[in-house]
Amino acid sequence: MSARLASEARAQRVMRQTINSFIEDFERRGAETMFGHWRGLRLVRWSYGRVAEAARAFARELEARGVARGERVLLWAGNSPEWVAVFFGCALRGAIVVPLDVESTTDFVERVREQTGAKLLVVGVGTRSESLRGIETLRLEEVGAIAERHRTARYEAEAVAGDDIVEIIYTSGTTAEPRGVCLTHRNLLTNLAPLEEEIGKYAFWERLTVHPLRFLNLVPLSHIFGQFMGMLVPQLLGGEVYFLDSLNPSEIVSAVRRRRISVVAAVPRLLDTLREHVERGYASRGRAEWFERRREEARSWNFVRRMWEFREVHRKLGWKFWAFVSGGATLNAETETFWRRLGFAVLQGYGMTETASLISVNHPFKVGRGSVGKSLPGHEIKLGEGGEILVRGANVSVGYWKGGLEPLTDAEGWLHTGDIGEMDEAGNIYFKGREKETIVTSAGLNIHPEDLEAALNRQPEIRASAVVGVEGAHGSEPLAVLIMRDAEADPVQVVERANQLLARHQQILRWHVWPENDFPRTPTQKIRKRDIVERIRAEANGGKRKGEKGKGQMTEGVSASELERIVSSLSPRSSVVSFDSKSKLATDLKLDSLGRVELLSALEDRYQVEIDEASFTAATTVGDIERIIQEGTRAEETEPSRYPYPEWAQKFPVTWLRLALLYLVTLPITFALCRVRVRGRDKLKGLGREPALFVSNHITFVDHALILSALPGALRRRFAVAMEGERLRRWRYSPDGAGLFVRLRRLAQYYLVITFFNTFPLPQKSGFRRSFAYAGETVDRGYSVLVFGEGTRTEDGSLNPFMGGTGLLASRLRVPVVPVRIDGLFELKLRGQRFFAPPRRVSVSFGEPVRFAQDEDPAHITKELERRVASL
Repeated sequence: MSARLASEARAQRVMRQTINSFIEDFERRGAETMFGHWRGLRLVRWSYGRVAEAARAFARELEARGVARGERVLLWAGNSPEWVAVFFGCALRGAIVVPLDVESTTDFVERVREQTGAKLLVVGVGTRSESLRGIETLRLEEVGAIAERHRTARYEAEAVAGDDIVEIIYTSGTTAEPRGVCLTHRNLLTNLAPLEEEIGKYAFWERLTVHPLRFLNLVPLSHIFGQFMGMLVPQLLGGEVYFLDSLNPSEIVSAVRRRRISVVAAVPRLLDTLREHVERGYASRGRAEWFERRREEARSWNFVRRMWEFREVHRKLGWKFWAFVSGGATLNAETETFWRRLGFAVLQGYGMTETASLISVNHPFKVGRGSVGKSLPGHEIKLGEGGEILVRGANVSVGYWKGGLEPLTDAEGWLHTGDIGEMDEAGNIYFKGREKETIVTSAGLNIHPEDLEAALNRQPEIRASAVVGVEGAHGSEPLAVLIMRDAEADPVQVVERANQLLARHQQILRWHVWPENDFPRTPTQKIRKRDIVERIRAEANGGKRKGEKGKGQMTEGVSASELERIVSSLSPRSSVVSFDSKSKLATDLKLDSLGRVELLSALEDRYQVEIDEASFTAATTVGDIERIIQEGTRAEETEPSRYPYPEWAQKFPVTWLRLALLYLVTLPITFALCRVRVRGRDKLKGLGREPALFVSNHITFVDHALILSALPGALRRRFAVAMEGERLRRWRYSPDGAGLFVRLRRLAQYYLVITFFNTFPLPQKSGFRRSFAYAGETVDRGYSVLVFGEGTRTEDGSLNPFMGGTGLLASRLRVPVVPVRIDGLFELKLRGQRFFAPPRRVSVSFGEPVRFAQDEDPAHITKELERRVASL
């Protein structure tokens, strides 16, 4: 089978004229996994065959809607398998895709719509499309239903040609007039062909050793680099691609390890963030100096020794992970060195949207340190005046879209990139910076901001820096804009140390401390230096001081407007009336515990830091948030404080042991303790083998055993129970001072309850996110989950209000939710009667399974589930 696929793939490489040929590849791979996408708490998988089927169905839908060849379709959505199906569906139809970043403003989308004359808008979750008028709109989540509707009518591709435009990518969302780059089938295939040829040389060994190669793509598909690493290059190997919406470093590391990812595709800033995550882990254990010393020694080690010496990092990321692919901006040289010395490969490419992503790329096994690789076959590269990189070839875009094509090359076909570079004798290209960002001093000397930023970023007090050119008394000079890790650090000393690493003409004489925790960035995380300069000029005109040779203004905290925007999006108020440093999350901003968890996640993703969940209490103020973010992160939790998540409980041989214990021990004891009358069991027949979330009231410690005994056999064999997290943690990690007997007894309790009931922790105060994630992983493994909506046992027999997390869990698991009610047990508990209770005295009632919409308010879901349980 593998030999036949390889042979067909070789033939296909020769025959490719358009990217539509990929659809035939997808169909040949059939049921093999192509995509995995985390949605809520679940991982949704799409096979190659399903993507091909959905693409053909969408092409049929375009035909039905009257979208003809050459007409434009706006695709405004985040990464997902449906996004890819829409893209290839448009390609099959011959329609032109106009991908837009999910964070684009409605004003920008409206201007693009007018400029392209788009016929259809496809929108995903998180967009603000309701304000757009005058264009037919289709929601991305409808793609699955479209595939079902057109299942019997197979669509054959239009007779498109290599020079037909596939997509128009807009490279800027801030200019008054958007600029769209037109890319044809030939543009894309010109860059893919040499990659496919080189990959073919290693295909046999890949299948023999690491197949399937798994990629984690953290770059938007709306950008060309994201498309190459998300839906084009991995598929040449029959690889699997996973999409993760969160940019939180802990979640990225967890995803890499759990899904056995081999390659992470990310922008350079994310590699910096992950580097800080690793360094914090060592610092929290007092091993920062040891770690730094070993990294220095690693310069002379071979690859195997680096893996062994830093096995802790490799274990954390998983032993299958081996490479980062970085693009979209320039990677910090120190970050590249950091990962290489730990034993990981770092692949860099150089390119731009106008060159269909690539101009040059590093070979994974023949890496030129510090370079962005050699030019790909078929590309011509030369250095023009001032070292500007010029490119010519079939990969260069046919032009910008201005209601028609507007050429972007000179009369000889050369594309002037505006980038400054150097080239060695071996053909390796070294990126030096943007020509328009190069600072030319009054002495006629060139200063490349990247060189100065590298020196600044080496200083431990600097979190990030950006060097821009400003006009001084003697012409243009560099201004260093700094984001400090510590508000108490002295920028003067930091700049002086950086200057010691720079040449005389590169010396930094002016600096400015940026008042926020991050610079303004593009969707691919490039710093918007123009916005920085404009803001500094506005502050200067308003009388605010800039730092200049020892003088400067230190401003703490995050941007009030940015923080207010994030809080306002989560607050139940239509707008935040009172928002200042003293505003409390609970009383002033009306954020409950659920809202605080969502705010924490939003802040972590926005600022790419890690925040202790326990630090977000009802009394937390806006000023506290600013301080927490300014500090950057907390130290890693020590092992004893963690909640235990026993993955071993859902693996062989424990699963078989639990099944035997269920029928030999658990059920017989339960029947002896209390004979149960079951109501509504017939309502569970519709579940089939699909996992479900069971939500019950809570009376005693044996509630879960009673519910297990009431379930049909097929459901009870794959069942998990959420238990009070603090109790499980106390059993697993006894506090200091506990005697040996107490420790052993608690450990025995822990392992017995986990083995018998597949229990996992659901904390009462903090730790919700990891618990919810574990619940999602449990459901992905085919287990139903039981939670007690009240969060604690009843004290008087009445139903307590449900906790807000119940609704959040129900909405994010995306499974049927079954209300459950236990009656009669509280009366037995009061009398102390435990054995041989009459069958009609204790009952377990199951309600009708219910599904909730993806965008339904979790608070409303909580109230509805409470009502349903109460009514049983």
